[in-house]
Amino acid sequence: MRGMSVSTIVGFAIILLFALMAIFGPFLAPYGESEVAGDVWQPFSAQFPLGTDSLGRDILTRLLWGAARTIGVALAAALLSFAIGMSLGFLAAVVGGWIDHALSRAIDTLMAIPTLIFALVVLSVLPPSVIVLVLVIAILDSTRVFRLSRAVAMDVAVMDFVEVARLRGEGLGWVITREVLPNTLPPLIAEFGLRFCFAFLFLSSLSFLGLGIQPPAADWGGMVRDNANAISFGMIVPLIPAAAIALLTVGVNLVVDWQLRRSSTARRRA
Repeated sequence: MRGMSVSTIVGFAIILLFALMAIFGPFLAPYGESEVAGDVWQPFSAQFPLGTDSLGRDILTRLLWGAARTIGVALAAALLSFAIGMSLGFLAAVVGGWIDHALSRAIDTLMAIPTLIFALVVLSVLPPSVIVLVLVIAILDSTRVFRLSRAVAMDVAVMDFVEVARLRGEGLGWVITREVLPNTLPPLIAEFGLRFCFAFLFLSSLSFLGLGIQPPAADWGGMVRDNANAISFGMIVPLIPAAAIALLTVGVNLVVDWQLRRSSTARRRA
């Protein structure tokens, strides 16, 4: 914690809290994920600390189960998008030539299609499943990762130590993993946080529209959709999962800001 601002500590605390919810939430949930435990939209009480939803299911239980599913799917999509985008970006930067041009033009074409429209078209055609969701979000997100990875790798690929490695006869894999990757990690780590936020918010948006995680499985975007009508009766039920979405996004962004400041300070000192 040394050298961290209060906002950074708060960001790490929020991430830790939600990570624990995602890991242990299903084991701590007082009821079954889809169990109807009470009446519709019951107020806060000792039996239901956050009330019940439009079907009488415990909101706290759904929130805990939704943490595991929403964060897990978003994290898987972010990791896959980085695996795709970073690999292709480094390949384009290090090899160059027609491979760089072909990959760049393909990515530009994909980025020209509005993200939400592309996802809605694909998800309306393919059968709804977690695997399809992860693949769609990861492919769409990998375009941004490719652009950043290619940009930072091109700056490193022309440096002397990379040329020395090539003259030694090191292969492409060695140059990328041992020379380029370690010297591009700080901005990529920060970008991973942003990409996770994008995947997290995008998944919640798709679930709100009915094309994300399908009921009766719990996820936060779907919980907002299922209880949206409660607002008309002056109830805050849909604001609870919405607040969870917003809080985790803020926490990740606080840590990303700290990582960006840290990497920029290191570059100035170098």
